[in-house]
Amino acid sequence: MDVVEVVPNAEQYAYTFGGVAPLRRVRPGTALRVWSDDAFGGVLRSVDDLSGDKVDLRFVNPQTGPFHVEGAEPGDTLALHFVALEPARDWGASAAIPYFGGLTGTDRVALLQEPLPDTTWIYELDRTRGTVTFTARRGELRVDLPLEPMLGTVGVAPTGGEVRSSLVPERFGGNMDSPEMRPGATCFLGVNVEGALFSVGDGHYRQGEGEACGTAVEGAMTSTFIVELIKGGAPLWPRIENDTHWMTVGSSRPLEDAWRIGMVELVRWFGELYGLDAMDAYQLLSQITEVPIANVVDANYSAVVKARKSLLPAAQAYGGLHDELRARARGLL
Repeated sequence: MDVVEVVPNAEQYAYTFGGVAPLRRVRPGTALRVWSDDAFGGVLRSVDDLSGDKVDLRFVNPQTGPFHVEGAEPGDTLALHFVALEPARDWGASAAIPYFGGLTGTDRVALLQEPLPDTTWIYELDRTRGTVTFTARRGELRVDLPLEPMLGTVGVAPTGGEVRSSLVPERFGGNMDSPEMRPGATCFLGVNVEGALFSVGDGHYRQGEGEACGTAVEGAMTSTFIVELIKGGAPLWPRIENDTHWMTVGSSRPLEDAWRIGMVELVRWFGELYGLDAMDAYQLLSQITEVPIANVVDANYSAVVKARKSLLPAAQAYGGLHDELRARARGLL
């Protein structure tokens, strides 16, 4: 399988889902290898670089794309299978940004307190050992953490001609910040506009569930993935399948509404997978689901609701497309 390489320049970045002309047209079945910049656009390179001086929050999470998928129409399902995510730099950056994050006052969580101090951390990458190193800013502690690359943003153009910031997660995907968006996973997104117009970005070298301070170990990424199109069957909210779990993602505020969305969507998916009545799916999933929080910091919060395949009879989604894409992926590695 041939791999199409895409390396955008800074003028070609997209900062919204929707409202942007396609960067390139691709056919279903195409394997793409794309470069994306980090969430800060590469401007935080040392601990002396502060977000207040360097980062314009109107232009964060630069997206590579959008890509127009030939033949994609509203109501179809876009499948993106992630083959490999390779750090494109030898360092990543994380930051505590004033009035942004899970444990500080924000524009939506209004509190009479000063913002937490504007602080930057730089994580050095050791490719041989597969680690990134946390170094305390106000102490001596250093900790080597496993490299676990993921993509924070994966999404299509929204419905109704909407244009949404690349900071927002919603039905179209977007800035979900889920560690589940990693190599070996297949993401299913409902197509809302002709061509789907999907984009990816916001590479993370690792991230804890919840992304508590608002930023992961942000890093430029080279992402290899396979694009496929399923006619019809569009899910209302993002779905993820990997070798071990069925997953759905809900994004809203408050956080319990994000969980409710994900739970309802998994109930619906189990109706398709196993022919279950909604009440039976509700009961079964009440006993087996795991619910990692993806983020509690974005414009909407995101929760992943997941069910372990090993607890269940074998089933196939979309004609077994995930397994087929896994097989194709092995030819690219």
